[in-house]
Amino acid sequence: MLDAAQTNGAQTLLIDADDTLWENNIYFERAIARFISFLNHREYSPEQVREILNRVEHESILTHGYGLHSFAHSLVETFERLSLEPLTPELHNTINSFAHTIAEHPIEILAGVTETLQYLTERHHLILTTKGALAEQSSKVERSGLKEYFSAVEIVAEKDVGTYRSISSKYGLSSDSTWMIGNSPKSDINPALAAGLNAVFVPHDNTWVLEHSELSAAQPPQRLILVEKFPDLRNHF
Repeated sequence: MLDAAQTNGAQTLLIDADDTLWENNIYFERAIARFISFLNHREYSPEQVREILNRVEHESILTHGYGLHSFAHSLVETFERLSLEPLTPELHNTINSFAHTIAEHPIEILAGVTETLQYLTERHHLILTTKGALAEQSSKVERSGLKEYFSAVEIVAEKDVGTYRSISSKYGLSSDSTWMIGNSPKSDINPALAAGLNAVFVPHDNTWVLEHSELSAAQPPQRLILVEKFPDLRNHF
């Protein structure tokens, strides 16, 4: 297959942010490790506690969406389900602190991202496409210093088929020359393919467990590209 840029000229690249452009989930994993250590459950192993937390997080997303508020709620809810101690205001504040220290962490851009965005923005139409709490994601975009490489920023509550179709309609995008690029099969790749777009999977070693899913197959004429790291995009675009 010829490179996309060679066959179709300028493309529209919808690019994920968390764990595609900068580190994100590793900070949540560290907070979870501190929480599990703090809970120090006498009957459940750390792995069992994590399984319960995963289920609580899934439930929290349905009512609270994504972001630190939802994550903090999940930690508190998990503590209440598992701890023999009552949840005092002091304990509540301690548990909340595990979540909210994440907000204070500097943005850590992944290797080669800045240079690759510079390369891509000179050749293609880039739209930053991220999901989560609007204020949190907006802050990360601004603090990252990467906003200048994008012609638009889309912060959405969820990445599903309807979202990708809505973005395509909003910008008048052609499905054969539009690509969703990201690390999450569940949010970036599979729904984009289902919406008729092309996709590029950029794996990350610490992708959130709730974003894990089997990659869907692209149905011709759709295309799915797998790369090892973000700078590899220069080989295709």
